[in-house]
Amino acid sequence: MMPYRILIVDDHPLARKAIRSMLGAAPDFLIVGEASNGEDAIQLCGEVAPDVVLMDIHMSPMDGLQTTRLMKQAYSYIRIVMLTVSDDVADLFTALQFGAQGYLLKNMDPDEWLSYLRALLDDNSEIARGMADKLFSRFRSPASAQPEGPSPHMLTTREQEITAYVALGDNNRMIAEKLLISEHTVKNHMKNILVKLSLENRVQLTAFAIKHGLTRK
Repeated sequence: MMPYRILIVDDHPLARKAIRSMLGAAPDFLIVGEASNGEDAIQLCGEVAPDVVLMDIHMSPMDGLQTTRLMKQAYSYIRIVMLTVSDDVADLFTALQFGAQGYLLKNMDPDEWLSYLRALLDDNSEIARGMADKLFSRFRSPASAQPEGPSPHMLTTREQEITAYVALGDNNRMIAEKLLISEHTVKNHMKNILVKLSLENRVQLTAFAIKHGLTRK
């Protein structure tokens, strides 16, 4: 397997150095560039072709959230993982809306940090569940669940059922067992769901499910 090509975006040199140190010894990551601001990061994407961008949320003059939005518009295939020192639910939800895969806390233990990053890039359902738990308290109220963008009505009853199980953190095999269908059928439904909602992964689908009340919690 080819290593993930990583672009580090952070306005603090020491933070970039720490991230480079953590990733440097991991054979599944290859650092291809660094940027200290959003504009340089977007330009570098065209030059070094990263697979993954590790994006600091709090930068100036353009913060990581706006940089993420513009970067995904220009390079939709790039995976973006947000870097932050605080577990801010509002920032996380905005990042997911703009196309990020998830987030990493800068103060996490290095081994845990690497494991979490790998799980995010592998679309690990347990990571999606952990993020969902942080989003429930903010987005469970009727006032916050008003539809914006794609609507849950775009999904069939079966697709809504599968979406609800995804929000619980279930993987395809678990969903297949609960619905008494094949895992292949679940995979096909998942593909259709993501296309209909213009989403990229299970983390974003979990956020969508919570926002629109498609959960079983």
